[in-house]
Amino acid sequence: MKTINELQDEVIEEFSDFDDWMDKYQLLIDLGNEQEPLDEKYKTEQNLIDGCQSRVWLQADLIDGKVEFQAESDALIVKGIIALLIKVVSGHTPDEILESDLYFIEKIGLKEHLSPTRSNGLLAMVKQMRMYALAFKAKQEEGKA
Repeated sequence: MKTINELQDEVIEEFSDFDDWMDKYQLLIDLGNEQEPLDEKYKTEQNLIDGCQSRVWLQADLIDGKVEFQAESDALIVKGIIALLIKVVSGHTPDEILESDLYFIEKIGLKEHLSPTRSNGLLAMVKQMRMYALAFKAKQEEGKA
């Protein structure tokens, strides 16, 4: 299993193949489209991320000690962004997620090429993923106590 940082480096490499931001946006859209659609039962109010301009649903499950994320958005670029985040952090332990520094966001220039509202949405997604990791970690520790 690759580490979060190895996965981030792969994403950075993938994006460094393109100089033009239109191509990078296309890559994001493709990533979003490749993602499995989210089961309708997860498209609940509770799974909607606050702070996103478009609607983003994020579902998290703890499976064998690892957090598995699924998501969906009604906006193409946002769907791509969440697909990238899932690619990097999904399938890792709560601790790994909480300790990770998601430097790839800066490195691929995503932050500066997003509108302020999308940029806030991106931060909200990362925050929500960490919140889930934190909740699962607390649950795990409860189980050990």
